[in-house]
Amino acid sequence: MKKLSKPKAVIFDMDGVIVDSMPYHFLAWYEALRPYGVRVSCFDVYVKEGERWSKSLKDFLEKEGIIPTKKLLSEIFTSRQRIFNKYFKRFIFKDAEQVLSCLKRSGYLLSLVTGTPDYEVKKILPQRLYRIFDNIVAGNNVKRGKPHPEPYLKAAKMLKVNPDECVVIENAPYGIESAKRAGMCCIAVSTSLPKEFLNKADFVVNKLSEIAKFVNI
Repeated sequence: MKKLSKPKAVIFDMDGVIVDSMPYHFLAWYEALRPYGVRVSCFDVYVKEGERWSKSLKDFLEKEGIIPTKKLLSEIFTSRQRIFNKYFKRFIFKDAEQVLSCLKRSGYLLSLVTGTPDYEVKKILPQRLYRIFDNIVAGNNVKRGKPHPEPYLKAAKMLKVNPDECVVIENAPYGIESAKRAGMCCIAVSTSLPKEFLNKADFVVNKLSEIAKFVNI
């Protein structure tokens, strides 16, 4: 299988790529929205993964004809955070740490781009993995989240590399769109959604370790 010409940087999404956290995000959204008569499915949550949480919440409410007032958004978001923190158990994907370590040893710059706020990233990621990244672009560090290209363009700028020198590892349509609009190659991992929802990526793999088919590590 043909490998990519060696890029300078590999940029990772977090939820569903490094951390198996998507089931907890679904549970948090489901329970926080249920008292307001809003029901969301796993698909509803997974397909919007990577988007800024404030945008997702507004969309969930507006779909049901509910006006997303500032007070209501704050109320639901606070509930969502409380539920997530209560139930969340940290599960790092089996091959994530090994892949990150191999990439680091091979001389790649590493970045993390996530729709999750930075204060939550620090809680979710173990310190040993948090420190392995050269920079982290969180949801509250940008004006426009995924699928806009801003998050990935900001990561490249911070790494001082060109977009076409980056490979992005994603697991959701909005993240893939963000990476492609930023002018980056994207490898999708089918950890959350079936491959047919990831077909805008350049390559699709079943698990993280399979990126070695395309990136020299």
